[in-house]
Amino acid sequence: MNTKKDIRTELKTRVLVMDGAMGSLIQEYKLTEADYHGQRLKDFPFDQKGNNDILSLTHPEIIRVIHQRYLQAGADIILTNTFNATRISQADYHAEEFVYEMNKVSAEIAVAEALKFTLENPPKPRFVAGSLGPTNKTLSLSPDVNDPGFRAVNFDEVKDAYREQVEGLLDGGVDLILIETIFDTLNAKAALFAVEEVLESRNIRLPLMVSGTITDASGRTLSGQTLEAFLNSVSHIDLLSIGLNCSLGATELRPYVKELSQKAPFFISAHPNAGLPNQFGQYDETPEIMAGHIKDYLDHSFVNIIGGCCGTTPGHIHAFAEIAAKAKPHHLNSIDKNTRLSGLEPVTITENTNFVNIGERCNVAGSRKFARLIAEKKYEEALAIARAQVEEGAQVIDVNFDDAMLDAEKEMVTFLNLLMAEPDIARLPVMIDSSKWNVIEAGLKCLQGKAIVNSISLKEGEDVFIQQAKKIKRYGAAVVVMAFDEKGQADTLERRKEICSRAYKILTETVKFHPQDIIFDPNVLTIGTGMEEHNGYAVDFFDSVRWIKQNLPYAKTSGGVSNVSFSFRGNNVVREAMHSVFLFHAIKAGLDMGIVNPGMLQIYDEIPADLLEKTEDLVLNRRPDATERLLSFAENLKPGGSKEEKVDEWRQLPLEKRIEHALVKGLPEFVDEDMAEAVQKYSPALNIIEGPLMDGMNVVGELFGAGKMFLPQVIKSARVMKKAVAYLLPYIEEDKLKNNTVDNRKKVLMATVKGDVHDIGKNIVGVVLACNNYDIIDLGVMVPTEKILDTAIAEKVDVIGLSGLITPSLEMMVDIAREMEQRKMTIPVLIGGATTSKIHTAVKIEPEYSHPVIHVKDASLAVNVVANLITKNEDYLSAVKNEYAEIRSFQGQRKAKEYLTLEQARTNKSLIDWNDTPIYKPNFTGVKQLIDFPLEELRKYIDWTFFFLTWGLKGHYPQIFNDEQQGDAARKLYDEANEFLDEIIKKKMLQANGVVGIWPANADGDDIVLFEDDTRQKEIGRFYHLRQQEKKKEESFNLCLSDFVAPLASGKADYCGGFATTAGIGIEKWKEEFRRDNNDYKAIMLEALADRLSEAFAEWLHLEVRKNYWGYVPDENLSLDDLLKVNYQGIRPAIGYPACPEHSEKQNLFNLLKAEKVGITLTEHFAMYPNASVSGEYFVHPESRYFGLEKVGKDQVIDYARRKGETVEFIEKFLPTNLNYK
Repeated sequence: MNTKKDIRTELKTRVLVMDGAMGSLIQEYKLTEADYHGQRLKDFPFDQKGNNDILSLTHPEIIRVIHQRYLQAGADIILTNTFNATRISQADYHAEEFVYEMNKVSAEIAVAEALKFTLENPPKPRFVAGSLGPTNKTLSLSPDVNDPGFRAVNFDEVKDAYREQVEGLLDGGVDLILIETIFDTLNAKAALFAVEEVLESRNIRLPLMVSGTITDASGRTLSGQTLEAFLNSVSHIDLLSIGLNCSLGATELRPYVKELSQKAPFFISAHPNAGLPNQFGQYDETPEIMAGHIKDYLDHSFVNIIGGCCGTTPGHIHAFAEIAAKAKPHHLNSIDKNTRLSGLEPVTITENTNFVNIGERCNVAGSRKFARLIAEKKYEEALAIARAQVEEGAQVIDVNFDDAMLDAEKEMVTFLNLLMAEPDIARLPVMIDSSKWNVIEAGLKCLQGKAIVNSISLKEGEDVFIQQAKKIKRYGAAVVVMAFDEKGQADTLERRKEICSRAYKILTETVKFHPQDIIFDPNVLTIGTGMEEHNGYAVDFFDSVRWIKQNLPYAKTSGGVSNVSFSFRGNNVVREAMHSVFLFHAIKAGLDMGIVNPGMLQIYDEIPADLLEKTEDLVLNRRPDATERLLSFAENLKPGGSKEEKVDEWRQLPLEKRIEHALVKGLPEFVDEDMAEAVQKYSPALNIIEGPLMDGMNVVGELFGAGKMFLPQVIKSARVMKKAVAYLLPYIEEDKLKNNTVDNRKKVLMATVKGDVHDIGKNIVGVVLACNNYDIIDLGVMVPTEKILDTAIAEKVDVIGLSGLITPSLEMMVDIAREMEQRKMTIPVLIGGATTSKIHTAVKIEPEYSHPVIHVKDASLAVNVVANLITKNEDYLSAVKNEYAEIRSFQGQRKAKEYLTLEQARTNKSLIDWNDTPIYKPNFTGVKQLIDFPLEELRKYIDWTFFFLTWGLKGHYPQIFNDEQQGDAARKLYDEANEFLDEIIKKKMLQANGVVGIWPANADGDDIVLFEDDTRQKEIGRFYHLRQQEKKKEESFNLCLSDFVAPLASGKADYCGGFATTAGIGIEKWKEEFRRDNNDYKAIMLEALADRLSEAFAEWLHLEVRKNYWGYVPDENLSLDDLLKVNYQGIRPAIGYPACPEHSEKQNLFNLLKAEKVGITLTEHFAMYPNASVSGEYFVHPESRYFGLEKVGKDQVIDYARRKGETVEFIEKFLPTNLNYK
């Protein structure tokens, strides 16, 4: 029985409360890497710590409890734990294969909890919103500031990723969808596209919420849009709500929420952070303080939905719920019929808008210069044409690449991506102009704003017309409809009426296109051709416009103005007059917009009277001889030649001010000219960088910090700087040679720390430093500590820059500093990122490292800091060190992790009731050998994903075959591997041997005693294990593998097992033969396949143990996919891995198995030979699970060494990273 009410009805009568932060509550659990893996992913080789979404699969009970806490606090809407659950975001954790499932399961968890609370209190129904986060890629910005046209991902990839996510959420039963934390509107449009596709395929409707994020004081999104532009870009869908979340606290967000409440025709939502992060990346606003700010929202009826983002807790949500219960909801604004477009900024066409000028010069058919520049790939100069049109008054930029000699689709994408990196151009909406549908669609996939498509028509019939119109609506664009149909172009008034009225009816009634987004072009046709039937074309156009405005409500009209004057090509004076006269009368008739070159327009009132008279005679068809009279008159006009080129006023400024202007505005056109002048004025050339160029960049930094510039502009400024430096480099080198000195560039390594994917700030710092002649080594995001430090040493870098945005990154930075101290490194460290601070750096990071560690607030300060570090400026370094010491004196000292004594840890062992738990008696005990096991059987169990990783191909099998970049190579490698497997099997190149042992066993403390037989009289060996010693939160245990075997004192007869497998017998002979033949490819392939076969053997053997040898799950019937995902009972931990990391314990296992008899031995450091070998222990108890030992104390090391009969030093040698005292 469905007791849930319609959420739209609920929103009309009361303010609904959304839940708070998921991540903040997950952090309270202080989960380890092993915790994130859980039982489900215990053998998954990739780090998952920080991957909160995976917890829905590995620890659903944590997510369930968090949902319960928010529902108990009074939340009406809870969000699924799926913020990063897309294939794109999960790629950072190599967890793409789990995406659908994590979404479905996350939804099921939330839905189940919401239903419980709804049934308990039906008048207060609870709703589940499927959360779609922004992904860690951006469609509107390049991750490479030196290549602004580059995109790390394309629209279809983002859309497909969201589609997979939405499918899972819908199958899990969500009530609505929330696309949240939108920093790039194009990403959001891809998400909206995906949602609509899925809903359409299922023939259902679901409420859809959209929530953007304002990133800085400029009041714009990260990709540069103003709030109203963002609203215009997503309003093509009938949203349930639009709102804002994240980045800012309630106070800072207030003006933007207010603006939305005044302008949006939807319900309004807000879920701000608990204030701004403090110096430690934490949020200080208590529930009481934040509720006071939220009350202000409610008192002014700004919102219908209120919730919390970063830093908010059930306490905050409870406080919101109490005041929301008494509040009046925001009343929906009426929907106006204005045409709303957008680039980075909005353009609204109202009844009072006189005329919208669409710039026409970025058209290869209409501008020879533009066509030449595109053909020659001179995109900077082509962009200058667009910029000039903006400066001359264009309000929309028309872009057209239809030319037989061009790849129009490719050029459209390239140019639009470059144009999006030019904020002064990109602020305007774009008109995508093409006669080819594939070109139009490619362009739509590049634009975050609300564009105009020019054009579609009924030329190919209604079916194609409807199909294209539906797509355009889904992309969120307005559309120009040409007066064409199946019969051809309309060239009379009646034909124009017929076609336009038919198209309007189809669009508004069948497609449900907003009428204000329909723009009719009734065809501007050429007059003055000498053919009598053409004389009335202009007048018919005016009459058509007038009729459309009177009979097709809210539709707009447009036309390509320059078409009217084609017959007078070569005489710009006459053409300009014709354009002005035509526009004057067309606007009077109601023309809303037109494609015009502002530079080819004469001011109507300034047209000489005699020229005006003759031009109007022609345009208005007042005389039959108007064409001849104007032609005759035109011959007497003095040829004016080319117009004097407009000189920008700023080019008259002094050199230094010109350089500053070019940097602030991001104008690259005059860089070479200005640098040529600068090298004459400054010597050495390095002084130009240190002087006027850095002065200009400092202005950029100040404006950015004050919110007067935003990110795309800063990136653009950096490119100008880089171009200037590139010009100066030869001069700098020449200066070095003159002075007989060699000044190698200093190296700065940059990295976003492990677990974090945010890197825009890092990229900006890197570019600014590169502009100052530093050699930047950027390792990217999610970079492990070892890679950072190993690379720093290998490359001999001068400075390491660490970046992070999420709170857990702060602790990673502490760990890196500690590791640098342990390695006795001396390289200075920069700390930066949104949640970092000077205080955190001083208190937490700097004490861990004996050399300079300095926090950098923003990019504009980085150059000065790096310069002082590299020159080892003692005054500067001492000042910073003293300042940090002073900060610590106020902040107190960092507390170390707490550890239990071994006795305390054993007291907190895992509690299993052995009187009420299953004991599984094996079908056989002892040791069984499997010699020359059939390879043809093992190949069925190969995990090909890891095979591809061996060859540097990262992707999951078989999906990798569809990868755009790696697919062909993966398929070829797979085919060759299987062909070689056939050869290996036929020639018996490899032999697979294995051994399995199952013994009667009981736990004796932390040891597992193994007996000869079921009489349990004779002990034949022991497995020695270690116990976790970190202090755990309440109800969490200090685990040891022996906990999963019944203790001696229980009186229960339990068992334990072990195994070893190899597929490497005989490999050396063939490797040597291949290498003698210089066939390294086959030698490596042989090793790779031997590894995979050995792992496959271990997988097959564990299956056989479960079903037959031990037989504790005889009816198990899992697919290979489920096997590889470890969806079965029991574990097989490998010695040397997290649960049992002490490598020498392998010797006990091998002695018991007599593994050397099947050809597997150990080296002096306990590595297995052949290399293609696997070994481990078997545990079958239902509660057995994988975990990480973490660090242990000296007391346990002493005890463990005593039990094993080894020295403490020996044990420490094989536990180097697990000691809490070294």
